[in-house]
Amino acid sequence: MDSITLKGKITESFTDEEFFWFCQENKDLRIERNSNLEIIIMSPVTTRSSFSSSAIFGQLYAWNLISNEGIVFDSSSGFTMPDRSVLSPDVSWVSKEKFKTLSEEEKDRFAPICPEFVIEVRSKSDSLEELKKKMQLWISNGAQEAWLVDPIDQITYLRFANSNAEEIVKGFNQKIESRVVLKGFILDLSLIKL
Repeated sequence: MDSITLKGKITESFTDEEFFWFCQENKDLRIERNSNLEIIIMSPVTTRSSFSSSAIFGQLYAWNLISNEGIVFDSSSGFTMPDRSVLSPDVSWVSKEKFKTLSEEEKDRFAPICPEFVIEVRSKSDSLEELKKKMQLWISNGAQEAWLVDPIDQITYLRFANSNAEEIVKGFNQKIESRVVLKGFILDLSLIKL
């Protein structure tokens, strides 16, 4: 199933608080909101995609336990972007310094911050073109590094805040190192194949 987009006067009139409660009342759905205030309802990911996301999360979480410089989030976390979109990356990282700027109430909502580092994982139901647009959204909203891992074609696309270029890494028999945000974090792509 592809995603379903709800649009119109009702979705445009939702306050951030109303959108938050709409998501809370529909916990079984994967919901995001774009900058046009349209609500996107997505299908559950495939087993293969879930495994890949979990393997990436595990590697980042293990690295973060040692570095202890930030907080790692899984795909169920929503973040409110400066453009009012609410996005849920498959894996993300926020520095402790940035996280401390949030109030206790904001921590219990879709936090109004953009993670410095995000990874999206392509599932069979995802449009590669749409995911690439989403990667640019992450960068334009404040992410310093945004990686798109595609287990289907075994290609990884890298975006950086200081460059308009997209870097491409082909094959899952190698490792990718964070160059901007997470000094020393290396993602072993061979561990995310199923």
